[in-house]
Amino acid sequence: MKWRKLALIVVSAILLVALAGCGSSKSASGGKKSYNLKMSVTVSESSTWYKAAEKFAKEVEEKTDGRIKTKVYPNEQLSGGDSAKGVEMLVKGSTDFSYHSPIIYSVLDARLGVVSAPFLFKDLNEVDQKMNGKGGEELKKILSEKGIETLGFGENGFRQVTNSVHPIKTPTDLKGLKIRIPGIKMYTDLWRGYGADPTAMTFSEVFTALQQNTIDGQENPIDVIYSSKLNEVQKYISMWNYSYDPLIFGMNKKKFDSMSPDDQKIIKEAAKNANEYQIKLAREQEEKQIQELKDSGMEFYYPTDAEIEQFKKASENIYKTYEKDWGADLLKAFQES
Repeated sequence: MKWRKLALIVVSAILLVALAGCGSSKSASGGKKSYNLKMSVTVSESSTWYKAAEKFAKEVEEKTDGRIKTKVYPNEQLSGGDSAKGVEMLVKGSTDFSYHSPIIYSVLDARLGVVSAPFLFKDLNEVDQKMNGKGGEELKKILSEKGIETLGFGENGFRQVTNSVHPIKTPTDLKGLKIRIPGIKMYTDLWRGYGADPTAMTFSEVFTALQQNTIDGQENPIDVIYSSKLNEVQKYISMWNYSYDPLIFGMNKKKFDSMSPDDQKIIKEAAKNANEYQIKLAREQEEKQIQELKDSGMEFYYPTDAEIEQFKKASENIYKTYEKDWGADLLKAFQES
């Protein structure tokens, strides 16, 4: 009997110590929840994507006194180099944040491909107006339906075409060229319409494929071309601005919704600052990156207005084919002034 009483006293003492420990831990953090989060970006540490993601992580950690930590993973490390899988992981909650292109997101919902439509935007002023207007808001609604909290948009930029065969001035110059494209049907149809031989592959495989002449060329914005050192395996680049590529700063919606209003506010503000920083940095760096690519031996070609019109005419069928997938109203939101 005495042993039973003694055992009860010992167990009670242990529980009291444990509870006391929990209480001090809770009060040390002010009763607020701590998080160790993961963010994925598709390209390398030298990219503006990664630098902005790091800025975001630092600001959030500082504003929460270390309660919310975010580790940034470059080069699709978490998805084995597969950016489509990277988006799926975000939706499922295997990762918490990511910078991904709408091109990749369009595998979840064809409507998201509208922003990649050929020659949809004239210039960056028009991009800013429409991404911050009705068009951008409609994209956020679609992403929310898919389990993504959109924390704003960054900028991958206008996509340019590179190759190792010859300068590309008109659609005729694309005939027969094996060009790597993102793996969505709209791009396949578009490039076949130009007369090229499009092939889809994950971006992590592109450098090696170009190096081994498995493909002749690829298309991407300047920052990706530069940060991925594609100038080492590509001779020619045409600056035709054929498709604009924003970045979606996405967060798993369930994770976001589970956070306190104060933490949500901190996350949103830090993401806004990161996006503004990323866009500013991308635009400031592009001119310098272009010059460095030229210095490395890449030959730049800037198509004339008449040559661009030839590409636009060759792209018209895409609008007729895909308007039903994108939705007439969504397309109109981006086409209207």
